[in-house]
Amino acid sequence: MEIEYFYASYSAYAYIGAAELYRIAKKHGAKIIHKPMDLRQVMPASGSQSFAERSDAHKKYFFNREIIRWAEYRGITIMEKIPTHHNNSIKLSNCMLIAADNAGLDVAALAEEMMRAHWVDDADLDNRSDLQKMCEAVGMKADDLFAAAETDAVVGQYDANTQEAIDRDVFGSPTYFVGGDMFYGQDHLELVERALLKPFKGSWPL
Repeated sequence: MEIEYFYASYSAYAYIGAAELYRIAKKHGAKIIHKPMDLRQVMPASGSQSFAERSDAHKKYFFNREIIRWAEYRGITIMEKIPTHHNNSIKLSNCMLIAADNAGLDVAALAEEMMRAHWVDDADLDNRSDLQKMCEAVGMKADDLFAAAETDAVVGQYDANTQEAIDRDVFGSPTYFVGGDMFYGQDHLELVERALLKPFKGSWPL
């Protein structure tokens, strides 16, 4: 069994759902296929409004109240504001995740640490000093991942993940696929678990 996992390194909701995703996968012996993507390309392609275009009420609900409630429900520590450096580039951090996965390292641990550092410590995912601390926290050598992340192969894989997400109508981060069925949002992890045990009727895409 496999869970295809499309996400971005700075995603609050991917962070909130990470521990539960890993628990579900371990319990059912499912392999997680990590597919870090450029969410800033994926969302407009799906027809979503940019952050700047959304109303204040929408921002306050989805990027404050919902985050706070779900973090409390999942038992996750999180800031009650958008991180200071949230608008900085996510390319290097996402490509480091791909590089770690390609090297057979624990990409799940690194991804969760990146998200935690960003949403708890207000770390900058485009700052090499901050990224080095994240790597050290999970026992990885940052310099090796920096070098690998900038290779044509890894950047190409990142671009391919992003295009695949667009082609498969991914709306945002996190999005999970089980047997081709799409589940958008960490609030659907209970459905992901059920799909591992018994596929839902019907199919996606319609």
